Amino acid sequence: MLNPKTLPALLLTLLLALAGPLAARPLPARERPNIIVIMADDMGISDLGCYGSEIRTPNLDRLARGGLRFTQFYNTGRCCPTRASLLTGLYPHQAGVGHMVGDYGLPGYRGFLNDRCVTLAEVLRGAGYRTYQVGKWHVGENRPHWPVDRGFEQTYSLVSGGSNYFFLDAGRKMALGDRPYAPPNNGYYMTDAFTENAVRFVGDAARKEEPFFLYLAYTAPHWPLHARPQEIARYRGKYRGGWDALRRERHARMVKLGLVDARWPLTPRDTEVPAWETVADKDAEDLKMAVYAAQVDRMDQGVGRLMARLRETGQEENTLVLFLADNGGCAEKILRGDRTAPPGGKESFKSYGPPWANASNTPFRLYKHWVHEGGISTPLIAYWPAGIRRRGVAHDPGHLIDVMATCVDASGAPYPKSYLDREIPGMEGTSLLPVFAGKRLPARALYWEHEGNRAVRRGKWKLVSRFPDDWELYDLEADRTELHNLAAAQPERVREMAALYAAWSRRCGVEPWRRGGPRKVQVTNSE
Repeated sequence: MLNPKTLPALLLTLLLALAGPLAARPLPARERPNIIVIMADDMGISDLGCYGSEIRTPNLDRLARGGLRFTQFYNTGRCCPTRASLLTGLYPHQAGVGHMVGDYGLPGYRGFLNDRCVTLAEVLRGAGYRTYQVGKWHVGENRPHWPVDRGFEQTYSLVSGGSNYFFLDAGRKMALGDRPYAPPNNGYYMTDAFTENAVRFVGDAARKEEPFFLYLAYTAPHWPLHARPQEIARYRGKYRGGWDALRRERHARMVKLGLVDARWPLTPRDTEVPAWETVADKDAEDLKMAVYAAQVDRMDQGVGRLMARLRETGQEENTLVLFLADNGGCAEKILRGDRTAPPGGKESFKSYGPPWANASNTPFRLYKHWVHEGGISTPLIAYWPAGIRRRGVAHDPGHLIDVMATCVDASGAPYPKSYLDREIPGMEGTSLLPVFAGKRLPARALYWEHEGNRAVRRGKWKLVSRFPDDWELYDLEADRTELHNLAAAQPERVREMAALYAAWSRRCGVEPWRRGGPRKVQVTNSE
């Protein structure tokens, strides 16, 4: 009996053999890989050990050592648009999620995945993959926009946005497949629940002949600051040196690891952030960052459990694992629940705020929401023992739109021109498989827009604006920390790149922003 995993390669070999001596030499047959995409929530680029952090992440560090770490991979700067782009291989506005889950009545801003896109699960399931989803969804809170409606066979979903880690907040939604789900209020911890169900699905997949696709979207380390006491204790006191020292230490390690260029100076402390020596309650600030670190640590332990299950079932060698974050560190100031309760326990509901987010995004500027490097730069770890020949660090610029193209390329799945009798846009991204083989990606332009913050990168040049400010221009080879604005010195380059952005924004349904949402007016090249 033919193994479905090897069928595409066998057919290719047969067709090439029948073509006779003029045909190209056939590629050796190989099994189609399993694919796992793991996403962290609100985590800065420097928050993993393998990216310069002091936080204990041995399992992700192991994947990095055995695979590739990308230094210039990008998300969209915010959770919902990032998830839409990752799942569809399109820019988020094309998929209907240009902002968050609110419906503005505009094609690019419906707040759910529209019917003019196809998801990774739909593409891979059509090619014979088993499809599983665990964790945060946040690209459609109501039926028919749940994961089970978009190609996933089995799911354990936080359908809506982030929640208390110890119980489900009022107004939030979870689902098992097509059924609402309410987790227990006692003994529950969301990060562990996501891990346990991902491990369960991998075990289920091991009993099947078909390859599998798992999308595991943790909420960690998104606020609220909630962690198990044993993890918090591990980090208590580690941050008494403060955020200024932490940024310097992380930056030095990132330079040593070859992740950032020593020519790029560390950005100045954010103007909203006080100097550490002026902070009155240093113990309280230490606790905030200790809980945040504990959340990252527990997520890493979950990745370790998942990888152990792959090894136990003999699936690790031919599984492509991609790990990334949905946006940079989050500077939102959240103070809810019992305001007197210390962060960590279920009674509290706090964030770690701008000072520690500034450290998470070392060495870059700004945060989640914005499209300067601190908001859109994500770690990307690619691990695939059977498929990645090049190990170490990759400096090629990449984007979430490349995830679909990479998975299609690795799996041999056909990407449809139409789906359910509706025409589907072509993939916007580029496969990363050449990078896995030590080659370079072709030159191209990449684009961003969120809440009026906008950017275009072409080659080493980046044009960027923090809404409602004017364009800024940076040479990212010389100045990736975006400290030397060259817009005044190179007005022609600004006009040329602004025209690229304007053409992209019209093509992708981007609407100019105003307070409270987008407005439908004509976008011109003069932008």
